Amino acid sequence: MKLTAFTDYTLRVLMYLALQPERLATIQQIATAYGISENHLMKVVHQLARSGTIESVRGKGGGIRLARPADQIGIGEVIRTAEGENAIVECFGDRESCCIAQRCKLAGVLAGAFGALYAHLDRYTLADLTGQPESLVQLLRLERKTPAASANADPA
Repeated sequence: MKLTAFTDYTLRVLMYLALQPERLATIQQIATAYGISENHLMKVVHQLARSGTIESVRGKGGGIRLARPADQIGIGEVIRTAEGENAIVECFGDRESCCIAQRCKLAGVLAGAFGALYAHLDRYTLADLTGQPESLVQLLRLERKTPAASANADPA
């Protein structure tokens, strides 16, 4: 199985947001950090907002953030949503499209394999992917807010 670029970008956006849950991020910032197209990310962000996984804050100083804590965002569900309900092979969607569909065991084998894949993915959350963030933060060149910096920050 190969995940689509859309799913890859979906996971990247969520990981980026999970690394800085206290901040709003922009599509431009995320695109720059990963070196990918803002146009592609706009579609991803739109879908994530529609699914309720992220929330968008409009206006000056706006951006996007996770809609719930990273430990409540399941990787299996994220991938199912991003990949959509497309059949993994043609005969899953339309049994009449294949002349051997009535006797073929391939569909059952593949259904079991995908079931096992999603069962494995369902064991993980976004927090599991970003649990030790230091190296990811460095690679993406993110600023980390320290407790001292937060306490000294100007509230205005």
